[in-house]
Amino acid sequence: MFPDRFFSLFLIHFPRCDLSNEEDILSMFSAVRSQHSGVDICINNAGMARPDTLLSGSTSGWKDMFNVNVLALSICTREAYQSMKERNVDDGHIININSMCGHRVPPKSVIHFYSATKYAVTALTEGLRQELLEAQTHIRATCISPGLVETQFAFKLYDKDPGEAAATYEHIKCLRPEDVAEAVLYVLSTPPHVQVGDIQMRPTEQVT
Repeated sequence: MFPDRFFSLFLIHFPRCDLSNEEDILSMFSAVRSQHSGVDICINNAGMARPDTLLSGSTSGWKDMFNVNVLALSICTREAYQSMKERNVDDGHIININSMCGHRVPPKSVIHFYSATKYAVTALTEGLRQELLEAQTHIRATCISPGLVETQFAFKLYDKDPGEAAATYEHIKCLRPEDVAEAVLYVLSTPPHVQVGDIQMRPTEQVT
């Protein structure tokens, strides 16, 4: 049985926010503070990939990925923790939606920089766990690392080749967004003394 506060997950409110802009992020947290008192659970789900290889990629593409996948996640984490701390929330949770690309580097040049940002998320989540422990709080940090999930991700990565994007999801039965959501709910349902560090999940037919 979930605590009552979990039911706020189903009260949908979407403040407009450009995660590549720190002022937008801070404004979003300010709006949450004024309308809902603060944050008890933070799920960092935003992620993006650009087809910029290490040998010929554009600096702007690299920056876009780093700004959203690493910096925005870190800013949201900091602001969520500060919101919990100022309200004496000692049982909050910060969940980073990572990727299997944060644990191995696929042999696809267009995904290599993206993979580097996801390795950063793996390190950031463990670093966060250690800092929360040092702060003597029971707020928990968890990574969820899915493999191939059928979303619009590939269509944005291969925006100039929709055929390649479609083929990405056709050769195996992919994970669904609902599968990842169920993993989030599992993490949130664990008792306070259980620290789930990382859930790695992939389609049964996915090779790596």
